[in-house]
Amino acid sequence: MIKINNYIKLATFAAALFVGQSCNKDFLKEELKTARGNEFFKTDAGILQLAAGSYYQSFSVPVNGEWFYAATNYGTDEFKIGGDPSNSPWNNYDQTFGSLVIGSNSNVASANYQWDALYTAVGDANLLIQNATNSTSTATAIKNTALGEGYFMRAYNYLRLVTQYGAVPLQLAPLSGVQLEFTRASEKDVYAQIIADFGKAKDLLPATGGPQRLTQDAAKHFLAKTYLFRASEINSAWNSSFVATDLAAAVSLSDEVIAKHPLASNFASLWNFTGMNSANETLPEVIFSAQQTNDVNTNLSTGNTQHLYFISRYDVQDQMARDLTGGRPFSRLATTYYMYRIYDLVNDSRFWKSFRTKSAINYNNVAPNVKGDLGIMFVINQPGDTRYSLSKICKTTAGTSLVQDVLGTGRNIPTTYVAYPNGRTTDGALVTDLTTAGQSFPSLSKHMDGSRNALNDVVGHRDFILARSAETYLIAAEAKIRLAKLGTGSYADALTYINAVRARAQYASGENRASYYDGGNTLLSASLQSANTTNSFYPGNSYYESNNIPTTTAASSSLAITDVNTLPAQDQNIISTLGLSATYDKMLCFILNERSRELAGEYIRWADLARTKTLVSRAKAFNVDASPYVADKHNLRPIPQTFLDGVQANGVALTPTQKTAMQNPGY
Repeated sequence: MIKINNYIKLATFAAALFVGQSCNKDFLKEELKTARGNEFFKTDAGILQLAAGSYYQSFSVPVNGEWFYAATNYGTDEFKIGGDPSNSPWNNYDQTFGSLVIGSNSNVASANYQWDALYTAVGDANLLIQNATNSTSTATAIKNTALGEGYFMRAYNYLRLVTQYGAVPLQLAPLSGVQLEFTRASEKDVYAQIIADFGKAKDLLPATGGPQRLTQDAAKHFLAKTYLFRASEINSAWNSSFVATDLAAAVSLSDEVIAKHPLASNFASLWNFTGMNSANETLPEVIFSAQQTNDVNTNLSTGNTQHLYFISRYDVQDQMARDLTGGRPFSRLATTYYMYRIYDLVNDSRFWKSFRTKSAINYNNVAPNVKGDLGIMFVINQPGDTRYSLSKICKTTAGTSLVQDVLGTGRNIPTTYVAYPNGRTTDGALVTDLTTAGQSFPSLSKHMDGSRNALNDVVGHRDFILARSAETYLIAAEAKIRLAKLGTGSYADALTYINAVRARAQYASGENRASYYDGGNTLLSASLQSANTTNSFYPGNSYYESNNIPTTTAASSSLAITDVNTLPAQDQNIISTLGLSATYDKMLCFILNERSRELAGEYIRWADLARTKTLVSRAKAFNVDASPYVADKHNLRPIPQTFLDGVQANGVALTPTQKTAMQNPGY
């Protein structure tokens, strides 16, 4: 089928018309009868196929490639540059980041990639809305479901556009031809359209069918999120008349979603990917996800590639080699020290269930070690710990005085990394003291996928979660915090929602706190491993080595917050670092920390910090690469140069002055 792309043209427009001599031979005259154009999309079958294609463009396209993580995870407090700096402009905010992103290789996500993809999806949604609206069909699948999907996808993509760029062109109908003149609609108008579209989607979509298909609850979740975003600090110049009603609506919608989507009993269950269509992909907590498949005829040999980017270079360590269970380590995103400090590492299981801290020897047998022994360990201890002398303890740094696997074989561990060595109280040992600087860090495991078909295969098969009810709880909690600032209710009103999420994070009675699993261990067949290589996946974490406490299977101490004036020590440390004193600022800081603990690496952090205007302070405090350069202008992305060079005003290209006026301030 011909792919119809009705979207704002984002590059310089050029056309070439090739005219050649024709032949009058009748047998050369052909009439093409199989191609499908816009007329096909007016039929029921065409509308349904357009809906399927729109799903792909809106939800699956972003999870293939590097621009998605670059625009959502880089340059924040949670992640920084890992061992490969290909997309460092997006993290560092230096002179290489602007309306053109200047990088050193073909992996670099250009400034226009995100813009192009989102507007392509808007164009598909507009076409779907138009044809489903005009259809004379009486089928519910057309007049309700497909139309509701169109409204949802248009709103979803505009929500991403407005949070990244602020004011953007608002295109609400398919383009019938090349259009070169566009103006940026105000943020106020864009948000109004998003809310209207999500509202229509909520009324039209079915109540069931998730997480594979869009539902009323998906629309409610994102509508609540939109209300919260509109009420956030980045919009304070114009949102005062909306804030109170928006926050109340966010709470009400969140309550409706929460009632139908209970949290999984174990946080780790969300990430226990065991193969295509695993049980974890349909947990009631999951509201909506981008669907993936191993059918190359369907996924166009793309699939979910986000498993590549969070993995540290385990394969360059002693006695280690790359294997399927370890993943292909593109090493783009490294954990910051902020992530090591915000968890109660004794009682909160989420760090240990989100990050891989141990790997097994899988390549060389060097006596006394054998394959399967513990080969790499990350000790995520706390400041002042004197048990470990160096940040990297291996044969070349410690001779024979290696760290022993005291909870396993008792044999030496070839490579041990330590967050705070030799009584150190300042951050940075894992950043500055390593012989393989930037390449070694605990790998976020939420996206790992060992079900790939070959060692170097980039095509991943696991679904990508786009909405789950743990975030819905935290949306409601933040709305309650903001309402308290307005004088409606109290800050304590947020605790019911926050404590529900924190209670799930606690270790249960009888739970093995050192156990560990992730989707990297989803090996389809041992024959896919390279010769002489075994699994580097290790079914354990460094909980006890890091915390230096006796082994226990007792339930962890409660993580519940009972007094907003007595926040956990981890949060007090962040509050102190940021110099916050007002109650609202402390509570906003706390909810942002809680969002990190629960949602780290789930592609929402940059938008959270930008909308709350905490991006600059947090990046300066916790992201060593971004700290020298991040500035207020970075709360919005630059409008891509390709768009500015391609559009016109009154039939002529924009002048430099007009381009500057259309660009976000500071770029």
